[in-house]
Amino acid sequence: MAGQSAPYYTPTGKPNTAAAATHLLRKNNVVLTCVVFFLCSFFYLFGAWEPRATQNNTSLRTNMINCATTINSTAVTAADSSKSLDFSSHHSAATDDGVTVKTFPPCDIKYSEYTPCTDQKRSLKFPRDRLIYRERHCPEKNELLKCRIPAPYGYKNPFKWPTSRDLAWYANVPHKDLTVEKAVQNWIRFEGDRFRFPGGGTMFPNGADAYIDDIGKLINLNDGSIRTAIDTGCGVASWGAYLLSRNIIAMSFAPRDTHEAQVQFALERGVPALIGVIASKRLPYPSRAFDMAHCSRCLIPWGQYDGVYLIEVDRVLRPGGYWILSGPPINWEKHWRGWERTRDDLNEEQTQIENVAKSLCWKKVVQKGDLSIWQKPINHLNCKTDSQTTQKPPLCPLQNPDSAWYTDIETCLTRLPEVQSTDEVAGGAIANWPKRLDMVPPRISSQSIDGVTPETFQEDVSLWKKRIAYYKTVNNQLGQPGRYRNLLDMNAFLGGFAASLVEDPLWVMNIVPVEAMADTLGAIYERGLIGTYQSCGINVELNMIMAFVARTNGQVCPMQLGNLNVCAPFVVPGSTETIPSKDCCLALQAVDHDCLCNTIRIASRLPTQCNFPLSCDQTNILLSLAVASRN
Repeated sequence: MAGQSAPYYTPTGKPNTAAAATHLLRKNNVVLTCVVFFLCSFFYLFGAWEPRATQNNTSLRTNMINCATTINSTAVTAADSSKSLDFSSHHSAATDDGVTVKTFPPCDIKYSEYTPCTDQKRSLKFPRDRLIYRERHCPEKNELLKCRIPAPYGYKNPFKWPTSRDLAWYANVPHKDLTVEKAVQNWIRFEGDRFRFPGGGTMFPNGADAYIDDIGKLINLNDGSIRTAIDTGCGVASWGAYLLSRNIIAMSFAPRDTHEAQVQFALERGVPALIGVIASKRLPYPSRAFDMAHCSRCLIPWGQYDGVYLIEVDRVLRPGGYWILSGPPINWEKHWRGWERTRDDLNEEQTQIENVAKSLCWKKVVQKGDLSIWQKPINHLNCKTDSQTTQKPPLCPLQNPDSAWYTDIETCLTRLPEVQSTDEVAGGAIANWPKRLDMVPPRISSQSIDGVTPETFQEDVSLWKKRIAYYKTVNNQLGQPGRYRNLLDMNAFLGGFAASLVEDPLWVMNIVPVEAMADTLGAIYERGLIGTYQSCGINVELNMIMAFVARTNGQVCPMQLGNLNVCAPFVVPGSTETIPSKDCCLALQAVDHDCLCNTIRIASRLPTQCNFPLSCDQTNILLSLAVASRN
């Protein structure tokens, strides 16, 4: 042989001959020596230069602190080189004796699934009729917990989306009841240390995906005309979970059961859901919000109580929107024995539903197999005449149809905005998804929202694109697919935060406080986003709310943000406070830079660069941003 061939080499397999090993070792030694010499020289020179830059920056940051009252601080100067290096903290706010640090102990572990306004013991004090006892009944002031809700024992970070759609850790929602109760219906299975969600349901034994395919054969789910949906009595929200892959986002809700809140499973899966029930109060959503409403064996007595429940669905359903019903009494001719009800009983129930739907001027599109679909009219021109003739239900008197915070449901038909012709969509036509996201919502273009103009909207769209780009540089985890799934915007305004994240694998629950100067939730829904109303009173302790709803390892930093309660009057919607207090200024300075920047909604109320510490002179910027976010 002329010579030995070179040994085969791969990144995972080294040459195995001694000659090759010796040759590589000699070659690597020369290279390694050069690299070490270069790095040692570089770090020596860099170390000799860096202290001056650090000292100058430290001095600059210290000089930025300029509150209304004098704060004792110790400046570090370059001239004092004879002293040893000082590694102690020099946060002036933290050393001020005038600030009292308020801390909250952890609650008992029995409160790990505590939901204040749907507490089981408190709910038993209220009437059982029409499930009123399952509505929101919040604690009195003297009943409020002053502790931090703990995570369940053994809590783990949820599976990343889309794996979380099908799997959840048992330790995070430690309830096996549903695996027994719904075993035949294939809702949920228990497998070792986790739950599996096969996607089954009472009325979709072949899975939610196949069930949605059946719906798609009857109405168009693919052209973007249907974007927002509401699922009443959602269970573990499999219908909403499988709609997401079709660019349809569902607000799923169900009441809290005696053993657990089923929507907790939905949230653990990464699916939008809220605890809720149709009873005596309006649902916490604006009128004309949803393109589609759905009930699959939700067991709501739609035809009873003068049709009040369908009347509420009509309020939140968009003109031209669809209502889908499966389960009793649909197709009762086939299922009456399995439902253990008489034919006459089921026939009467369907007749009641048909009559209520007709009185709402709905059109029955189709009934096929186990599915029945109705469509709401695009306006009320023809319905006005019919309603005035039959008077059942009458048109509601002039009122705010979006008023939905503890507002009683009325047995009258919610008026649609006036139109000039029968083919005009009441309230304005909405573009198909995704075009509707960045188009001016009809509520804004028609000047229905005080103080919000098309120019305001376009500026908000541009502003939030810049903010999200910045947030992702401050918190790099925000840009990591799957790191975050369920996000909460506690003061959403026009939904710009959610809209700017719509391409990311996450969803945002947009909150519009009922105290806000402008009710913008309807416009948020017209953009194809979802949200709800919520009250955030002036004296509420903001960090307790954030600590309650945030998961373990969520980006809230509640311990460091405890002092920010003193700033509540400047960021809570509806506040008349305009002059920042000394304590608020000091509290802002005391919070760690990264922690505060990573709490996304608070950062949006601060200078764009998030350059801390703030001086009291700079709080004018803070206040202007807070006011802008309230309007």
